[in-house]
Amino acid sequence: MRIVELNDTTRNHLLENLLKRSPNSYGQYEQTVSEIIDQVRTKGDEALFAYTLKFDKCTITPENIKVTKEEIEEAYNKVDSALVEVMKKSAANITKFHEKQLHNSWIAPENNGTILGQKITPIEISGVYVPGGKAAYPSSVLMNVLPAKVAGVSRIIMTTPPGADGRVNPGTLVAADIAGVDEIYKAGGAQAIAAMAFGTESIPRVDKITGPGNIFVALAKKACFGYVSIDSIAGPSEILVLADETANPRYVAADLLSQAEHDEMASAILITTSRPLAEQVSKEVELFTQKLSRKEIIEKSLENYGYILIASNMDEAIDAANEIASEHLEILTETPYEVMTKVKNAGAIFLGEYSSEPLGDYFAGPNHILPTNGTARFFSPLNVDDFLKKTSIISYSRDALFKVHKDIELFAEKEGLTAHANSIKVRFE
Repeated sequence: MRIVELNDTTRNHLLENLLKRSPNSYGQYEQTVSEIIDQVRTKGDEALFAYTLKFDKCTITPENIKVTKEEIEEAYNKVDSALVEVMKKSAANITKFHEKQLHNSWIAPENNGTILGQKITPIEISGVYVPGGKAAYPSSVLMNVLPAKVAGVSRIIMTTPPGADGRVNPGTLVAADIAGVDEIYKAGGAQAIAAMAFGTESIPRVDKITGPGNIFVALAKKACFGYVSIDSIAGPSEILVLADETANPRYVAADLLSQAEHDEMASAILITTSRPLAEQVSKEVELFTQKLSRKEIIEKSLENYGYILIASNMDEAIDAANEIASEHLEILTETPYEVMTKVKNAGAIFLGEYSSEPLGDYFAGPNHILPTNGTARFFSPLNVDDFLKKTSIISYSRDALFKVHKDIELFAEKEGLTAHANSIKVRFE
């Protein structure tokens, strides 16, 4: 991995380079995606089935688009029983964590005749998109579905592309069943996003769409936002490790590679105050890479977006980490909890040498659907609140309104909205 001194020039170059990975940088595909969405919106199943045949080489009809109970039972027979048990344990951890995020509706009556409150209601239908083929990750199924279940969403549907044989990845089906998905449909790509956003004869219109996908899926979610809520426009995976001289270079190298193997556009960054550590980590990365199955992807990822930055002190390192706002942030320092208090921007923070990033991907319980491409500056991980609506409640008695009606009328009249003012005034004529 390249080792460079951290300064204004290298930091600005790094940020500029990382932003190139954003889905917002792929406008050349937007016209294609827009055409797919328009076709599905106007022609429904007809367009959906045509695109499935074109892109997935699979003939789908109203009779076979929905996954059957028999197909789910068959999937269980194809998935390692030990993996099924691990998925169940993971699901329990994810559920337990997200149950702590629940809020209650509240009402606050006052002695002056006012009643204010907030009513919390789950959305009615949530849609989950799950990639197919080699990009199928059962862990993401659990992470997308279980917060919705905890929130109380009454109907959760899933779309996932079929293979040419009309079958769906068995791991995806088992994870969906464990998580409690109500309906699974064989549809993928931008056409599946459009189907969930606008509804077709076979697939219902949903209130929210979550889940990862390729650039066409990401752009389709972006285009459909406003007609339907979405989780985010996700970019490639990323990890940033903050480390001092106490960190184990072998652990650091292994953790950086855990994300570099995702994608040729994934980023893996180490910021450290120790040059000896930087050099040791670089050597360990080379040794590990030669042994790992996704060697070519890792090498390309590190060539494009792999960095080891040497900071003059930990405060400088933390400032750079806050500016990068990484999806995953590991803190491997002598005092990780103290360092954590200074971190403002990160999707998930992993503290100490035994809190490796894959712990969060698979098992600990916090959601692994995280903000990418610097959006941790203003976005949060997928959570229960994403599936809840908050409605304000307002009730005033006549006496309570009488005490403030002149104030409201003045405010409205100064804004030139005389009908607003009149709506209050008529009650005291």
